[in-house]
Amino acid sequence: MLSITNVLGRVNGRPSAFSRLVVLVAVSVLLMVFDYRGQQLPQIRATLSALVYPLQVVAALPVRFSAWATELFVSERTLREQNAALRNERLLSQARLEKLEALEAENKRLRDLLGSAARVADRAVVAELVEVSLDPFTRRIVVAKGKRDGVYLGQPVIDAFGIVGQITEVGLFTSKSTLITDPGHAIPVIVNRNGLRAVVFGSGAPDRVNIPFLTPSADIKEGDLLVSSGMGGRFPPGYPVAEVVRISKDPNEAFLEISAKPTARLNYGKEVLLIWPDERKMAGSLAK
Repeated sequence: MLSITNVLGRVNGRPSAFSRLVVLVAVSVLLMVFDYRGQQLPQIRATLSALVYPLQVVAALPVRFSAWATELFVSERTLREQNAALRNERLLSQARLEKLEALEAENKRLRDLLGSAARVADRAVVAELVEVSLDPFTRRIVVAKGKRDGVYLGQPVIDAFGIVGQITEVGLFTSKSTLITDPGHAIPVIVNRNGLRAVVFGSGAPDRVNIPFLTPSADIKEGDLLVSSGMGGRFPPGYPVAEVVRISKDPNEAFLEISAKPTARLNYGKEVLLIWPDERKMAGSLAK
């Protein structure tokens, strides 16, 4: 059946598009006139805004939550990156500080070495240790100086605190030094307190030397400093060698048992000093 179109434009019982347009235009015109004459629309809009605000808040929650979550994750990642950067920077700073402290300690050792050498030698050369003997029956070290540096057999080796030993093998680039604690090493000394002459022999222990052939009547005490006498023309006179730490008197023995601790730090550091003793001082000590 064909639908009947009335004067209002209804088609099949529903308003046509033209009818809806006419109604909307009429309502808009009425609202504009009403607003112009009565100024009521702002109040209506305010009331509607108040009623709609909760809906707006609820509708905005997903967006706000997404923004908050994004900021949270970004902030956490940023904090982790900053913490990692600060941790790396702290480790680098600590490494630089430790290196600086090591360099300062090394500079102090070198200054002490050179200051000590000036007292007993015309010339001195700092030599780095390249090897320490692992043989339990010998006490020797290898230094990074040889014939090309003027090193010679019997040359004294010292540090800032005392006599270390002497050169016993010379190569082109390296040399071997026998320490004063080696069982085969001996050095003439005097007691600094009274001038008593004695000989210090290596014991084989890493930090002990022996002083044999002194009778109970000898004027020597624990704590006495033993210095090189210069006899034999090998070691500079008056340089520290060892300090007496124990004296034992056995009534059945003719000699005292005396042990001393080397003043040189034989088990520390990585440099020693090779010296060319002052010949005038050596000659003077021998004349005495």
